[in-house]
Amino acid sequence: MQTEKHIVTIKDLTVGYANSKTVLEEVSFDLPSHKIIGIIGPNGAGKSTLLKAAMGLVPYQKGEIKLLGAPIHKVRRCISYVPQKESVDWDFPASVFDIALLGRYNRLGFFERPNKKDKAIAMQCLEELGIAHLAKRQIGELSGGQQQRVFLARALAQDAALYFMDEPFTGIDVTTEKMVIRLLKNMVAAGKTIVVVHHDLGSVHSYFDWLILLNHKLIASGDTKKVFTADLLEKTYGSRFPCFQAYSNKCPL
Repeated sequence: MQTEKHIVTIKDLTVGYANSKTVLEEVSFDLPSHKIIGIIGPNGAGKSTLLKAAMGLVPYQKGEIKLLGAPIHKVRRCISYVPQKESVDWDFPASVFDIALLGRYNRLGFFERPNKKDKAIAMQCLEELGIAHLAKRQIGELSGGQQQRVFLARALAQDAALYFMDEPFTGIDVTTEKMVIRLLKNMVAAGKTIVVVHHDLGSVHSYFDWLILLNHKLIASGDTKKVFTADLLEKTYGSRFPCFQAYSNKCPL
């Protein structure tokens, strides 16, 4: 479907909440397709807000957002969003399989119900994430890592062109994290584009092809090898730059 040079185009995006300061100020960048793209920055920098604005979940004061060359309301069925685990009601009475199957609803007509093919795809996605044996369990009964896998299975079942994922590696063990990043790289090899809010600077080089550095304003956007530098990280994190805290003048970057 994507014919534009850039799969995401954001121009002069400004977002603020009621009775608070501006969260994002005149942010502009273009993102290439078929990449795993990381968004990094300090806590409160506007990373999650950026994804929510792109998805049309929060209003913005000014700017323009185009996904797949169009406004979100025209391409929503082609976009998948995985929120932070903390924003999910884990007491909701749904099974693991039910949640995975939700990923297929974007492909159904108004009165249609999931068919055998949809159910088979949902189960296959659970299998790929190693949780098919939990299909009948209620999501609130799962561990944090298992819950994260369920929502990734739902996203996978959606078979979108563009994925926004808000800290998908939070609260999961090392084995699960390796499984997930391997899955994401396979998805990109199959033609998908994935944008991930991330906080672990140690894995940036091995995980991401492209990087956005954000602290209310755009600090940099580009190939990871070019923008993941000590100078740009210091501009992004300031005194909170972990490298300086941990290594003082012995920054390895």
